[in-house]
Amino acid sequence: MSSAWEVRLSNSRGVPYFYNTETQQSVWEAPSELSSDQIKALPGAEHLNATPPGQVRASHLLVKHKDSRRPSSWKEPTITRTKEEAINILKGYQAQIGGDPKKFAELASKYSDCSSHSNNGDLGFFGRGQMQKPFEDAAYGLKPGEMSDIISTDSGVHIVLRTA
Repeated sequence: MSSAWEVRLSNSRGVPYFYNTETQQSVWEAPSELSSDQIKALPGAEHLNATPPGQVRASHLLVKHKDSRRPSSWKEPTITRTKEEAINILKGYQAQIGGDPKKFAELASKYSDCSSHSNNGDLGFFGRGQMQKPFEDAAYGLKPGEMSDIISTDSGVHIVLRTA
């Protein structure tokens, strides 16, 4: 049976997505009914491993503090910790991660104050000018697989893991 799925490239984000030609359904994640071999055989599959020109992909673990631009999260309606307390929390996570991307993803999914926690901290691909400057500088300054030290933005304090 031939699949009605194909891989297309988003015009607005420059990233691949999955499109079902029968139902006209579009999804960012690979359809669960497809095996990895079936996905590789889809029309347009060459888009899946390409990094969009000028873009990077990164994950992060965010700890907000009371002076963050939005001091609330999916875990806490009101965040009252100080920036110093947030930094100390991140230092503890850094010690647990020890450079291990799997441990990073596990901690980001449990503890990050960003909605990206549901994707293990993955923010997807982004280009220059789409993130706050300190975050952008950290992400672009890393090689894929490298992790930043603690960085501070208006959102809070983060550890950034460049993934592509």
